Amino acid sequence: MSGSAIDRLSELGLQLPPVPTPAAAYRPWVRSGELVLTAGQLPLVDGGLARTGQLGAALTTAEGAAEARTAALNLLAVGAEAFGTLEAFRVVKLVVFVASAEGFTEQHLVANGASELLGAVLGDAGVHARSAVGVAALPLDAPVEVEAILASGSS
Repeated sequence: MSGSAIDRLSELGLQLPPVPTPAAAYRPWVRSGELVLTAGQLPLVDGGLARTGQLGAALTTAEGAAEARTAALNLLAVGAEAFGTLEAFRVVKLVVFVASAEGFTEQHLVANGASELLGAVLGDAGVHARSAVGVAALPLDAPVEVEAILASGSS
């Protein structure tokens, strides 16, 4: 993979958004040694949610994956703020929470939207361990929420 993470982001037709403002009493990230633990990132665009509701009811798996991708873009903004640049960290662990209607079992496919974007932008530094968890509801009726453990260095 050639070019910088910002170049790869641009090639995807994306740019790093501002770090979303917390919706309650927390910080977007906290450092502990060489690790940064992020708050859950919703798929906010310009401060609002484009889609709301549960996967398997209000959204399809593909629509949920697109929302997870948007949440991961916000996660990249948090990482860049915490480390100063996209090139200075790697994603160690990703947790994707998926608001799921009864019987919905494709949380792992929804989570791929986030995982694939992180890999496309960060290369090997975006490859991570992951959990995809179905939940009944998320804050603001968001369809997905993505959080991560980030580490200093790109490998």
